[in-house]
Amino acid sequence: MNVKSPSANRIYLDHNATTPVHPRVLEAMLPYLRENCGNASSIHAEGRAARSAIDRARSQVAELLGAEDDEIYFTSGGTESNNLAIRGMAELAGQEKGGLVTSSVEHHAVLRPMQHLADQGFDIQFLPVDRYGSVSPEDLKRSLEAANILLVSIIAANNEVGTVQPVEELGNICRRADVLFHVDAIQAAGRLEIDLSSLPVDLLSISAHKIYGPKGIGALYVRRGVKLQPQLLGGSHERRLRAGTENVAGIAGLGAACELIKAESDQHNRQIRLLRDSLWEGLREKLDGLHLNGHPENRLVNTLNVSFGGVEGEALLLNLDLKGIACSSGSACASGSLEPSHVLTALGVSPELAQSSVRFSLGWSNTAEQIKRTVEETARAVCRLRSMNTPL
Repeated sequence: MNVKSPSANRIYLDHNATTPVHPRVLEAMLPYLRENCGNASSIHAEGRAARSAIDRARSQVAELLGAEDDEIYFTSGGTESNNLAIRGMAELAGQEKGGLVTSSVEHHAVLRPMQHLADQGFDIQFLPVDRYGSVSPEDLKRSLEAANILLVSIIAANNEVGTVQPVEELGNICRRADVLFHVDAIQAAGRLEIDLSSLPVDLLSISAHKIYGPKGIGALYVRRGVKLQPQLLGGSHERRLRAGTENVAGIAGLGAACELIKAESDQHNRQIRLLRDSLWEGLREKLDGLHLNGHPENRLVNTLNVSFGGVEGEALLLNLDLKGIACSSGSACASGSLEPSHVLTALGVSPELAQSSVRFSLGWSNTAEQIKRTVEETARAVCRLRSMNTPL
């Protein structure tokens, strides 16, 4: 069975915001939404069945990441995983014991916890990026010269422009400085190879709905020996790190999605890269005034962020939506903001170009015919919008 588009009549190019649930993932979830209602903390047969599903999913997640089963903790999603890693580390240590380092192009699920900790008195350093969105290892080295840095948190692959960070090199720098390293891998999982048995990473976040799983479930990898302050207090679930009755169906879905991604992502990623490059080349053939945002090569295979000079990005999105094409102006979590993207601003993109940007993020259901239609409809919409903006 193949994953299907949200609608047969529409073209879905917003996979960085969320992916459709794969039929095999749904199949894995259904028993725990219908006949098996057990609480995994109960000792009766129904409870044991639920516990078995959670144990299996934990192994599936660990297998994808190259981790041990007992290093995987289930959460409600990427935002909670990031908060648990960052705030859990800082609040356990206390502000008198050090500061934290991150970059200027992080997702808000990292930036806002960092701002919260800054308000609590922690010293937060924000590393700059180059014009492609890459963090400099030398900048990280300099930042760690400050006394008592507790944690470095860097996104593995940017959700808006797709730029991939040198995670292994950054991790080695942190390891030599004896500083814990957290990686937001929410966009990277399934699109980049992750092997935590050798990668110098201490904490890593993933989310099911970016890898053809359900919304509302994620996981945090916590290397053995790393301690965190729980952010949800209550029962002894998830080995006392994350209280709350487990979302068994969601956990089963995350596990199934990880197993699916591990088995099939290489094949799909090769095809998606070809489609993404075809989209870019098609747009460049039909339109001028285009600006590619992010690294031209070292980026996610599915992500294309383009600024269309002379066009408002939101207007272009609405025009494409009317033609049955779904894409985005950047992070779905920041939709509705009138401010230019903080990611594009950090890359040095002008406010005008930043406001004209559109993110196309491809997935397993996309086809060459869809890409051809997207090129044609985008070119028509851009030409029409530019003509409307031309002074008389």
